[in-house]
Amino acid sequence: MNLRDLKYLVALAEHRHFGRAAASSFVSQPTLSTQIRKLEEELGVTLVERAPRKVMLTPVGRDIVERARRVLADVDQMAEIARRSQDPDAGSIRLGMFPTLGPYLLPHVLPGLREKFPRLEMLLVEEKTDALLERLREGRLDAALLALPIHDDQLHVETLFEEPFLLAVPRQHALAKRSSLAIDDLDRIPLLLLEEGHCLRDQALDVCRLTGAGERDGFRATSLETLRQMVAAGVGLTLLPALSVQPPMPPSPDIALLPFEGESPHRTIAMVWRRSSAMASLLERIAGQLRELPPGLLLPPAES
Repeated sequence: MNLRDLKYLVALAEHRHFGRAAASSFVSQPTLSTQIRKLEEELGVTLVERAPRKVMLTPVGRDIVERARRVLADVDQMAEIARRSQDPDAGSIRLGMFPTLGPYLLPHVLPGLREKFPRLEMLLVEEKTDALLERLREGRLDAALLALPIHDDQLHVETLFEEPFLLAVPRQHALAKRSSLAIDDLDRIPLLLLEEGHCLRDQALDVCRLTGAGERDGFRATSLETLRQMVAAGVGLTLLPALSVQPPMPPSPDIALLPFEGESPHRTIAMVWRRSSAMASLLERIAGQLRELPPGLLLPPAES
């Protein structure tokens, strides 16, 4: 058993196809297939079910793939420790963000990160929260920006900031005449929400439970921008995170944005990484830089 064969097995688990796994590993399909069989013979178990058009992992195969990922991640960490001992701020970092945060936060923080860490290459990955956590645990991400809470003792959490929600209403709606509203004003109001899998949906549902608001039946958006367009079209109301309505996002003449009085409903954004990470010192400094948001960025835009 060697690291090369473990990499082949992990590639096969990710692609579920011998040809694509071989291509991603830069070897021929017969080579990868032969090495997987040799690994099965050495272990004395069947790792994959070979169907005509589909490859599936056996139960023991899934367990071994999980351990193989950990082994490969630990090997990467050893190389990272050695390299960063010579130049801690160089190299690359794989940073994950979820779709309702990344596009709206990055324009405000990337210039500062480039200035602070000029020799660091940032490889950004956008996925839903569950996928980011899986990649993080498997060592395929170095860190991720996520909304709390995160329940995993193996992960280190650095809180960055609290992002308030604003109520987005069509201009012709009665609430559009208000300059602000109390949290109780949402009682029995149906809100447009994202589809399952988005953490913003879960956060909005938490607000609904707190205020007595509900979900608009018959519609679930696939993206934050779809929600925005539905409000502009007069279909309904929704909650938007404060960053998503700041420049460079253009204001919509068809939408009124209402802040909440008192303690606003919000989500808490944190930077998360493995406690065992060899990059912990660098990641702490990156988290510190991410906390330095421009003044007023989390307040309602002036045109609202």
